[in-house]
Amino acid sequence: MENPFRKVTTLEAVMEYFHDGMTLMFGGFGGVGSPPDIIDGILAKGVRDLTLIGNDTGFPHIGIGKLVSQQRASKVIASHIGSNPFAGQLMHEGKLEVEFSPQGILAERIRAGGVGLPAILSDIGMDNELVMKGKPYISLADKRYLLETALTAEVSIVYAKKADEYGNLIYDKSARNTNPLVAMAGDITIAEVEEIVPLGNLDPDAIITPGVFVDYVILSKGVNWKWAWE
Repeated sequence: MENPFRKVTTLEAVMEYFHDGMTLMFGGFGGVGSPPDIIDGILAKGVRDLTLIGNDTGFPHIGIGKLVSQQRASKVIASHIGSNPFAGQLMHEGKLEVEFSPQGILAERIRAGGVGLPAILSDIGMDNELVMKGKPYISLADKRYLLETALTAEVSIVYAKKADEYGNLIYDKSARNTNPLVAMAGDITIAEVEEIVPLGNLDPDAIITPGVFVDYVILSKGVNWKWAWE
């Protein structure tokens, strides 16, 4: 009988979870820590009308920026879009809806979604129309706060340094970024990893994302773009 805790599969197998109009959450910071094979798989499948949730819109040909540049997204929830001029252009042309969320608040909204909280309260961005747009206020102890709703997604995609067959994940330095939070907040979480090791080969104290949050693990072919700063 197949062990249901063993989560290693192929890129082709997980492509069934990606479809037009879906909500997709991604790890990464300017492309660092974003899963290259999964992103290319989504492009190849022709998936469109995505709602993307993540730190930023990458660069035009790096990370999630590939999907944005090819107009596969209809909405983005991010902390900034400045590194991808296509995102700004599409926003101003009315072809891309952008919801801005301060970086720390965005991370906390994702964390809240991952642990089952409906929302958080924040006084960050109350002087910024882009941040405040459409959000209700809550009064608490004679102070006003913005109600920031939690964020979840149909599918979360993350990138890790190592995984074992149960989906326990270890990240590589700054490539860790938002990945551990994103991994918690998807109905389905798919991890693309540089190396898959046998059970027992990961130091338990080094594991950042427990396998309970991960549904599938695929082996990466490696980063297939040149970084903007090289």
